Amino acid sequence: MMNYGDFHFQHVRLTVLRLLAEAPGYSTNDSVLTDAVNAMGLVCTRDQMRTNIAWLEEQRLVTLLRPTATLTVATITERGADVAAGRSIVAGVQRPSPSA
Repeated sequence: MMNYGDFHFQHVRLTVLRLLAEAPGYSTNDSVLTDAVNAMGLVCTRDQMRTNIAWLEEQRLVTLLRPTATLTVATITERGADVAAGRSIVAGVQRPSPSA
């Protein structure tokens, strides 16, 4: 049985994918992602964001670059864009609601 944290981070991961799908160059850094996710009412620390985007990388939904020791840049993959749009389902990422 999933707990609240599991549901919460499934939503965070979907939100990250949606943000990246809309970002210029389909890419942004972990600091911007953290601020954007928090602005959407999902509480997430920068450390938690890094853990979640590393998980997304393991699932081949994003690629990561680490230009400095304190900054991680995430770029959505084609597979990640399919999940963000609801065309594909990955366990551990909230499935988006159907569009109206």
